[in-house]
Amino acid sequence: MELGISSFVETTPDVVTGETMSHAQRMREVVEEIVLADRVGLDVYGIGEHHRPDFAASSPAVIMAAAASLTTNIRLTSAVMILSSSDPVRVYQDFATLDGLSDGRAEIMVGRGSFTESFPLFGYDLKDYEEIFAEKLDLLLQIRESERITWEGKYRPAISDLPVYPRAVQQPLPVWIGSAGSPESAVRAGELGLPFALAIIGGVLPSQFVRHVQLYKEAAAKAGFDPAKLPVASHSHGFIAKDTKTALEKFFPSTYARTNFRAQEKGLPPYSRADYDAACSFDGALYVGDPETVANKIIYLRKQIGITRFLLHVPHGTMPHDEVMEAIRLLGTEVAPRVREEITRWEAAEE
Repeated sequence: MELGISSFVETTPDVVTGETMSHAQRMREVVEEIVLADRVGLDVYGIGEHHRPDFAASSPAVIMAAAASLTTNIRLTSAVMILSSSDPVRVYQDFATLDGLSDGRAEIMVGRGSFTESFPLFGYDLKDYEEIFAEKLDLLLQIRESERITWEGKYRPAISDLPVYPRAVQQPLPVWIGSAGSPESAVRAGELGLPFALAIIGGVLPSQFVRHVQLYKEAAAKAGFDPAKLPVASHSHGFIAKDTKTALEKFFPSTYARTNFRAQEKGLPPYSRADYDAACSFDGALYVGDPETVANKIIYLRKQIGITRFLLHVPHGTMPHDEVMEAIRLLGTEVAPRVREEITRWEAAEE
């Protein structure tokens, strides 16, 4: 069972001061967070690509490259790269470079993205959303398998027997498919035999994703892959403090502000404290509490859905850097040992 952190490198206004930190400052803080996550024994750190003023990570590979030489064991992944509006050649090159700098610790998680700003920015039409993703995923997978590429598609110029460098240290370089809950994404990942990651966020119940994992494994088996060997990850917002009351109160202000901002953007009903408390319950999708509470929720998720990797998305909106660092420390030193011990014992009993 792997545990780690995911981040969108948020730069939302501070809920207390109203001030917004610079993108540069937040990126430097994230590098410190990655270094700490490595030091406390976490397995992976993921950064999501965005092209908005409230997120500083338009280039996840560059930020993680800054942390690569400062870390030893932690895996470094996108979470996710918006492949539809990216060039698969450049995506592979960036992450192969990161793989070299980290001595084989890079991963690519691709998805269609829940934000659409990158489409007009890079000259793509949203009406081609689905078709572009399928075409570019095909090219990316060909590039990771072969040094020389001959390829032709509809949305990118053809490639005629050209090499792509540098090559990754890992062969093959891991490519995950990330999804916010699309059954089609689950089936696609299974058919391709690729690791699958679920974003279990918002007002949903984690139990709603049991069927997605079933679809994924059924598709993998039908395509000739061994489902037992395919990793399944999830990422959810959350926060850890020494006691649950403190965690709940510290995480609420930024979560409330950020969720209501997104609700206004999307025309959704306003978010309330009651919504927050429900999501923080044992069956909810927010992983907020003391180390024991958060560990028990992760263990339950593993047994219920079958995940093999859990990413805690922290912060949600801007929070004090020292509080985020403490949450990461607690995840690595107190939550992770509890989870790994229980899952090991449970799996041994299942055999």
